[in-house]
Amino acid sequence: MTTIKEQNELRDKIIKGLEKSYVKMIEFKKQKNSVIVVMRDDKIVKLKP
Repeated sequence: MTTIKEQNELRDKIIKGLEKSYVKMIEFKKQKNSVIVVMRDDKIVKLKP
């Protein structure tokens, strides 16, 4: 069994990894001049970085 402290540490690591991935994706999209596709209010939206 994992403790609450271990679970919180793992969650923090996962969140940091996701944030890092997001930053890298934005940089890549800017470099390639392509759009970012996201979903907002049940609609698909294309954004320019």
